[in-house]
Amino acid sequence: MLVDKERWNHRHIDKPISKDVSKIVENFSSYATVGKALDIAAGVGRNTHFLADKGFVVDAVDYSDVALSQIKDIATINKIEADLDTYLFEVNYYDLIVNCNYLDRRHFPLIKEALKEGGVLIFETFIITTGEGYHQPSNLDFVLRTNELLHAFIGLDIVYYEERDDVNNSGEKVRIASLVAKKKNVCR
Repeated sequence: MLVDKERWNHRHIDKPISKDVSKIVENFSSYATVGKALDIAAGVGRNTHFLADKGFVVDAVDYSDVALSQIKDIATINKIEADLDTYLFEVNYYDLIVNCNYLDRRHFPLIKEALKEGGVLIFETFIITTGEGYHQPSNLDFVLRTNELLHAFIGLDIVYYEERDDVNNSGEKVRIASLVAKKKNVCR
């Protein structure tokens, strides 16, 4: 929908997101074999650039052409302007998939299928909170429930999982779920 695209473009203009790599990507990307990576909702490329510098060939997918315009034009980065509501994931294709600060539950099975055997998933996003002092999201469809991320990727080998308090880009207290998981190798 063009309305969504315009909303994301305005968001990237009005509230620029940090260009620093996500700590979870920095700390766990080495668990993946260097090869093909997918950065879902890549934004301005903070994780894309880091992965490309590490030797990955990265598909950076985002709906915002404003955000994608800030990603380097280099041979190891494939910028894909696409509505994630209709984007088709390549099956058994990626050595690493990164999904930070974005949630579409319909993608959970697609992400599992898109990983190669032995491929690594790094996923981090917000959890609903009810406590005083926490940022309250306007749409609960875009935040996880407690332990939901862990349960969504049962069947993968969980390398790391944590739910913790953090601070968002606006300085508001939030709760975050972080998961690193590896797709099992199937014995033949």
